Amino acid sequence: MKTENAEVTMDDFGRLYETYGPMVLRRCRFMLKDEEKALDAMQDVFVRILERRTQMSSVCSSLFYTVATRVCLNKIRSDKLRSGPDFDAVMYEIADNQTAFHEDVIDGRAVLESIFSETKEDTREMAILHFVDGYTLEETAQKMNMSVSGVRKRFSVLKEKAKRL
Repeated sequence: MKTENAEVTMDDFGRLYETYGPMVLRRCRFMLKDEEKALDAMQDVFVRILERRTQMSSVCSSLFYTVATRVCLNKIRSDKLRSGPDFDAVMYEIADNQTAFHEDVIDGRAVLESIFSETKEDTREMAILHFVDGYTLEETAQKMNMSVSGVRKRFSVLKEKAKRL
C-alpha cells in the first residue's frame, strides 16, 4: 500500500497498522520466539516508522518487513550482550556430556575463575564476545562502548594472569 502524500498521516497510520500489523507480528514471533518480546518489537517497528514518517515518500510491506527484521536483530543482539552465557550451566553441561574429562573440566573452571577473579565485571563478557563469539576487537569495543586500546589492555591483563597460572 503506497500513500500518495509525502508523509504518513495519523489516519493512514491506523490503516497501516491494520494492514501490516499481522505481518510484522508474525515476523517478530518467528525471529524472537517469544510472544511478549514479539509484541514489544512490533510496537517498536511502528514507532520507528511513525517517527520517520516525514522522511518517507511511500510505505510498503517490504519497508515494514525490513524494519521488523532490524528491530528483532537489535533486540537479539542486546539480549545476548546483556545476559551472556551462564558459565555455571555451560560448565555443568560439559561435565555431564563428557564424564571422561570431568577432572579437566573442573580444572578448566578453576583456571577460568582464577583468570577472571579481581577483574572488572564486564571483562568476562568482553572475552566471550571476542574469543568465543568471534567478534573482532573493533566489534567488541563497539559492543562494550569502549575504545579498541581499552579492550586490548584488558585482554593483555588477562593473558598475563593466564601465563602466571
